[in-house]
Amino acid sequence: MKIAVQKFGGTSVADETIRQQALQRIQEAVAEGYRVVVVVSAMGRKGAPYATDTLLSLIPPVELPEREKDLLLVCGEIISAVVMTASLHQAGIDGACLSGWQAGIITSSHFGDARIIRVETERLSMELQQRPVVVVAGFQGMDEKGEITTLGRGGSDTSAVAIGAALKADVVDIFTDVEGIYTADPRLVTDAKILNKVTYREVSQLALEGAKVIHPRAVEIAMKHRLALRVRSTEKASKGTSIGGTKDMAGGTMDFCSGRLITGIAHTAPITQIKIDISPWPDPRAISQQVFLAMADAGISVDFINVSPKVVIFTVPDEVTAKATRVLEEQGLCPEVHQECAKVAVVGVNMTGVPGVMAQIVVALNRENVQILQSADSYTTIWCLIRARDLAKALNALHRQFCLEAETGQTCYP
Repeated sequence: MKIAVQKFGGTSVADETIRQQALQRIQEAVAEGYRVVVVVSAMGRKGAPYATDTLLSLIPPVELPEREKDLLLVCGEIISAVVMTASLHQAGIDGACLSGWQAGIITSSHFGDARIIRVETERLSMELQQRPVVVVAGFQGMDEKGEITTLGRGGSDTSAVAIGAALKADVVDIFTDVEGIYTADPRLVTDAKILNKVTYREVSQLALEGAKVIHPRAVEIAMKHRLALRVRSTEKASKGTSIGGTKDMAGGTMDFCSGRLITGIAHTAPITQIKIDISPWPDPRAISQQVFLAMADAGISVDFINVSPKVVIFTVPDEVTAKATRVLEEQGLCPEVHQECAKVAVVGVNMTGVPGVMAQIVVALNRENVQILQSADSYTTIWCLIRARDLAKALNALHRQFCLEAETGQTCYP
C-alpha cells in the first residue's frame, strides 16, 4: 500500500467550512492512490466549545491530578475524529475512527506530557486494508498499565509522525493555517518568504526557538526514521515546505545540504529577564547554585542563562514571573526583574566558523535603535534578548540584513 499520513490542526477542523477544505486534501490523496491516515487535533482554539483550553476551563479551581485531566482532555480529539469521519461518510468515502490507544499508540506514564514508546500497527494496517481512510484522534495514547495519557502541546504532530514512521508511510503532511514554513513570522515581517525546502536540523531549530508551525519532537522522530515530511496549507492546494531530502538507496529520506548561511528568524515572547547580583556575597558560587536549585524545586524552567562571578541572569515565561520573584526573595535575594522582553533567534545550521554573523546582527539592530539586553550563541543559533515593544522592528531589520526575502540567507547590507 502507498500510505500517506495527514495531520490537521485545530484551526483546520474548527468549523464545517474549513473541514470541507481538509476533506478536499484527503480526497486528493485518495485520488492519487494513497491509503490515508488522518490525525486530528481538537476543534478550534481557546474559546471554541471543544478546544483543549476550553475543556480545561470546565475544571473547578482545585488541584486535580494529571491522570484525571488527561481523561478529560482526550475528549476534544475524539470528538474531532468522529466529526471528521462523519464528513468522510457524507462525501461517500468509507472511513473508520480510532482513538489514539485503539490506533496502537503506547506511551510512557507521564500524564500530561507522555512520550511515545512505540506504535503497534496491527489494527491500523487491518483498517487500511479494508477502507481508504482511517481517522485517528491525535495527542493521546495509553501506557503499559492501560492508563490513558496525553502527549503535551503539539502532541498531534508527534502522533502523526510516529504513526507515519511505524507504518513506513510514503509521506506525512502537517496541514495548518499557513502555507508552509516561513523565514520569519509573516504576521510581523512583511517580506517573510515561504521556504520551499528545509533540512531536518533547520526546521527543528526553528521550532525549538518559537516557530509554531510544527513541534520539534515530531521533527526528531521524522529525522530518526528519515521520513518524508511536509508542512502545507489546508485551504490551498500548494506544495508547502518539504522537510528532509530525497529518497536514498534504501528508501529512506536523506537530509540535504541547503547551503544557506541563515535559514530564518524565530522568536519567543513575552518573557521576563531576571538578574541577581551575587558579587556582595562571601561565596558567590554558592549563591548561584542556590538560585538554580530554588528554581528547580519550585518547578520553574529557566532559559537564556548567563552565569558570571558577579551576576546570574536568566529568563522565565512572563506567566511565572511573580512566582519566580517570590521564590528568590524567600531565599534572601534581591532579583532585578525586567518583564515584557522577547528572545530573537537567528538560525542557520551553516553559520559555524563563519565570521561576521554577530556583527551583522548588531549592525541591523543598532540601525533601528533596538537595544540588546543579553545575547548567546550555539553552533546553529545566535540569540538576542530585546524589549518586546521592539520585536517587529527587530525581526524586519534582521530579515532585511540577511536578505531572507530572497531566500539566500546572505548579508545584503554593509
